[in-house]
Amino acid sequence: MRTVKFGIIGCGLMGREFASAAARWCHLPDMDVRPEIIAVCDMNEKLFEWYKGNFSSIRQFTDNYKELLANDEIHAVYIAVPHNLHAEIYSAAIMAGKHLLGEKPFGIDKKDNGIISECIQKHPNVFVRCSSESPFFPAMQRIGHMIEKKAFGRILEVNSGFLHSSDMDFSKAINWKRMLKFNGEYGCMGDLGMHACHMPFRAGWIPKNVRAILSNVVGERPNGKGGMAPCETWDNATLFCEAVETDTDKEFPMTIKTQRIAPGHKNTWYLEVLGTKASARWSSKQINTVEMMEYTGGEQSWQVLDMGHETAYKSITGGIFEAGFSDSILQMWAAFLYELQHGKPISRFAGCVTPQEAALSHALFTAALESQKKGSVVEIDTSVLKML
Repeated sequence: MRTVKFGIIGCGLMGREFASAAARWCHLPDMDVRPEIIAVCDMNEKLFEWYKGNFSSIRQFTDNYKELLANDEIHAVYIAVPHNLHAEIYSAAIMAGKHLLGEKPFGIDKKDNGIISECIQKHPNVFVRCSSESPFFPAMQRIGHMIEKKAFGRILEVNSGFLHSSDMDFSKAINWKRMLKFNGEYGCMGDLGMHACHMPFRAGWIPKNVRAILSNVVGERPNGKGGMAPCETWDNATLFCEAVETDTDKEFPMTIKTQRIAPGHKNTWYLEVLGTKASARWSSKQINTVEMMEYTGGEQSWQVLDMGHETAYKSITGGIFEAGFSDSILQMWAAFLYELQHGKPISRFAGCVTPQEAALSHALFTAALESQKKGSVVEIDTSVLKML
């Protein structure tokens, strides 16, 4: 079995999730490649204690990402840092020859995403992907299989979103995601949008234009020092798009919604696909079920299908058992390493976000900002799909 030695840059929540997934690699009996974490980097050295207590393989602890990238033992890196650092650190990793899985949105704005894309073009031997766990739930895989089989017929409408309510508490202290200089003008779109875009983009459903309704609900929050600080980024975004199915050139409406202030939602992904032959919908509120309806004439009836542990990459967990978020993280990492090893994902919807898909999300979010300012429909620059 091939071992890929990893460094982690950004040791917070998602860094720990990756490390935990690496520790569970024995759950994937058919994999012929595995990760080994040998180095970590973060400006907050207090975070190192958890890694030291759980991973004897880690031999380098540093607060300087350049030192980690200079480590010749490291083959690949996972980077989870604020958006304003993406262009600098992602590009440095690629130039250092390290394979990269980076957090979304792959640059604080379209300009920075272009810097990363140009760097990828100059280093074609470096494997680069963007993080998004949403397609790796078994129910989403089932919808992906339906798309591959063209089971929906002509697409009538698609609705996709990621909603959570952690900011419903207006007394919650401000953090970097509410600050323009760290999170960027996209606001919730940059933070949450790739999760809502991943499945539609992979399906080849490309937005042509957008009318965006963006909301900054909370004007200020406690600054943690007894005062108040302005919240500068968009809390909620609803994007109304005219999309085209690349296989057929047929057009249909598509809605992409991202919200930080969503009453009744803890952390909800959803996808709804309506077609002339079949329809399907899924929400992580009912994470292990998928609703489907096939239409052959006459009465229409939704059926609810219980999903077991029917993952893209085989697990030792019995198929009758249910899957959860930590399983989707493990599957995403399996997808990254499988494609690194074999040159392509095991199936169409079992791959991580590509640089082209990340670039398309920037084109969409940039157009959405312009739409909000103008109060009108704005065309989306889809030429980015041909750049990489």
